[in-house]
Amino acid sequence: MGKKITLNTIRESKGNTPLCVITAYDALFARLFADSADIILVGDSLNMSFAGKDDTLSTTLDQMIYHAQAVNQGAPDTFTICDMPFGTYSDTKSAIKNSIRVYQETSCDAIKIEGGVEKAKIVQALTDEGIAVCGHIGLLPQSVRGDGGYRVRGKSEADVMKLVDDIGAIEEAGAFCAVIEGVKSEATVIVGESTKLPLIGIGAGNSVDAQVLVFSDLLGLYEPFVPKFVKKYADGASITKDALKRFRKEVQNRSFPSKEQCY
Repeated sequence: MGKKITLNTIRESKGNTPLCVITAYDALFARLFADSADIILVGDSLNMSFAGKDDTLSTTLDQMIYHAQAVNQGAPDTFTICDMPFGTYSDTKSAIKNSIRVYQETSCDAIKIEGGVEKAKIVQALTDEGIAVCGHIGLLPQSVRGDGGYRVRGKSEADVMKLVDDIGAIEEAGAFCAVIEGVKSEATVIVGESTKLPLIGIGAGNSVDAQVLVFSDLLGLYEPFVPKFVKKYADGASITKDALKRFRKEVQNRSFPSKEQCY
């Protein structure tokens, strides 16, 4: 896409043409995504789609830095956000220390942390240090065990008001945008109208300022489970399996390598 978009570009996206956001975990896919993605999120979702775990909670900071480095190598001209994994921002001191490490060891443009009112002080501390923070409200994957599962938010008036309070708190603390996940569409509209922050939606309807999907969901590569909010834009699993079957067959009948592939 050429020159990397900036924080100001993202801030100014509020109410305009929605931005395209996609996850990536390595240089190979990041390079493929760079032409179309406005933002690449190095998500802790890699713990599930990449490492095969049941949730994101065991992701480590070392893992996130390793994958962020690879993504930045593959898409150096794309705006990148790195998820801060569970346990790395439980207090102000650790949040600053770990976020500075991400900044120093990767080329990521921003970090992302989950939580609203309860994380506002940490967001403030990070932005005071010159660290760009993307917030995350609604369904919080890192809180799935404490919340008793993946629960859609915004079903009651009280919960909608809680989401409004959350977005207001992180906006005041200095976040430049926020992911809103697993929220009823009507509730997302109310939250969006209450804030100047651009909202990046995932399972939150189409009134947002950007949409993000996990790349393995979008490409149809992850077979165990397809969330309701996912649209598969390719049947990547079938394509990959078919290619490997054809390779196996040609290996077995010695038609590969042919003369064209031999020195």
